[in-house]
Amino acid sequence: MTTHGYDSGRLNLPFVGICTFGKYPYQPDWDAIAADVAVMGAPFDGGTQWRAGARMAPRAIREASTLFAFGHAGAYDFEDDITYLDPAQVSVVDIGDAEIIHTDTAQSHANIELGVRRMLAAGALPVVLGGDHSVNIPCIRAFDDQAPIHLVQIDAHLDFVDERHGVRCGHGNPMRRVAEQPHVTGLTQIGIRNVSSTAREGYVTAREMGSDIQSVRQVRAMGTAALLERIPAGMRYYLTVDIDAFDPSIAPGTGTPSHGGFLYYEVLELIDGLARRGEIVGLDLVEVAPDYDPSGSTQILAAQLLLNTIGRVMHHRPA
Repeated sequence: MTTHGYDSGRLNLPFVGICTFGKYPYQPDWDAIAADVAVMGAPFDGGTQWRAGARMAPRAIREASTLFAFGHAGAYDFEDDITYLDPAQVSVVDIGDAEIIHTDTAQSHANIELGVRRMLAAGALPVVLGGDHSVNIPCIRAFDDQAPIHLVQIDAHLDFVDERHGVRCGHGNPMRRVAEQPHVTGLTQIGIRNVSSTAREGYVTAREMGSDIQSVRQVRAMGTAALLERIPAGMRYYLTVDIDAFDPSIAPGTGTPSHGGFLYYEVLELIDGLARRGEIVGLDLVEVAPDYDPSGSTQILAAQLLLNTIGRVMHHRPA
């Protein structure tokens, strides 16, 4: 008989208690991380070029995640007939936020990198709540002593700018910095569309440096199965999701919305397929800017996607 958390006598409704991610235990000691999954906030938005506000995302996503934390023994999906995130099989902790030093990108990024390295050293799957997309740069650097990874980006923008006026680590640069890392074997960039922050030469260079670029319309034309076939099988994947990959009709709370984006199940089915195709060894979700969505639906989308992603990663991970 499955035991639920509320059998202990507390209903523990979503609006009650302290807002850790998913109401999972808080572990502030980064030398004592002991879990299958560790969640860290990276509330940095000093890399934005237009609308700031993503620094508030980790807090907002944590609060939204309580909607899905009723104390059930995992999350049963009747379509899959699978109980994801069964607490008897998967342990998750929230390790708080990396220390952010205002106006100091280099030190803030170094602090984010330290957090990811500590999660990896503990054997936990690192899950990072951005922040703007520049936080992906230190996340990937933290994998430099790990086995090679293939990066899968779900995003509206290519983010492949090399340098502009000396800026090399803003939110338009992360995929270029990723492609330069010797431990990254290639990139799959999905959802890229419309007026982008990268000029034509950026696309040419990205392909020359090993990137496969697919738009939303191209993905819909080929289908999820065909897209997955384009991603090298049996690899260790790092997944980075920019919330602006979704259409702003369901995710308006972002600094750079771009119409023509994905819907929820399109992305979830892609991630589920990716988790089956290889091993997702790290992930971040970035660019939620909650102040631009008074309804709160963007951060709810982010929390729901993250919980479902973590569940599928853990369920399909190699034995």
